[in-house]
Amino acid sequence: MTEGQRTFTPAELKEYDGRNGRPAYVGYRDRVIDVSGSKLWRNGQHMKLHAAGLDLTGELSKAPHDASVLDRYPQVGILVAREEAPSGAVARSGLRAAVERFVDRYPFFRRHPHPMVVHFPIVFMIAAPVFLFAYLASGVKGFEVTSVNCLAGGLLFCLIVIPAGLFTWWLNYMAVPTPGVIVKIVLSSAMFVIGLIAFVWRLRNPEVVVDVSGLKVLYVVLVSSLFPLVSVVAWYGAVMTFPLHASEPRVREGTPTALRRRKLS
Repeated sequence: MTEGQRTFTPAELKEYDGRNGRPAYVGYRDRVIDVSGSKLWRNGQHMKLHAAGLDLTGELSKAPHDASVLDRYPQVGILVAREEAPSGAVARSGLRAAVERFVDRYPFFRRHPHPMVVHFPIVFMIAAPVFLFAYLASGVKGFEVTSVNCLAGGLLFCLIVIPAGLFTWWLNYMAVPTPGVIVKIVLSSAMFVIGLIAFVWRLRNPEVVVDVSGLKVLYVVLVSSLFPLVSVVAWYGAVMTFPLHASEPRVREGTPTALRRRKLS
């Protein structure tokens, strides 16, 4: 630590979020670092995944580089311990601390299981309307049965993926309600409810698509709506992982590309 530097509490650090012309500061261990000069921190956002004004000590374990990249920017202060919080907040902080210790010991759980299982409901929920329309076009009963089975698989994996996604959001992103996350939560919930209604309807009335007319058209509409819903949810998830407007691609430290960049800078 550097003597004579200003001390920042977590609450004071939040004021330097890089928005509206404010400086962009980030915390790492006991350091407060000014990243305002980095084009990768424009408007206080880094790769649309991390925000300035926060202690990012835990986030560095998920980055494709180590903490040495922060040495390129000036240290402007010292990050001190969090102020004493109410008892309820202490309990929540204690829970997070316990989870952080667990994932530090088993890093697999910081990145998984959500990314590992999220592809299953995407595939099943897209396949259900595809096979349904294959049945309507061909009359082959096997396509309709496959559609129902895909619907069941999608619902089953939603029960795993949605809680896992909420856990990842809480653990890795401090449950910050960004627009993309809100869209994913709302549409994922809608997708599950619509899929469940259609599945229960089909179980109670196996002949629901034999003669598609009147109210039975609604069954086809419900199953068909899963395709755009899951597509939008998957798109927002992909954008969180691979931002569209990042200034530069992330490059792992120590690779030839990273070494060339460092030589040129």
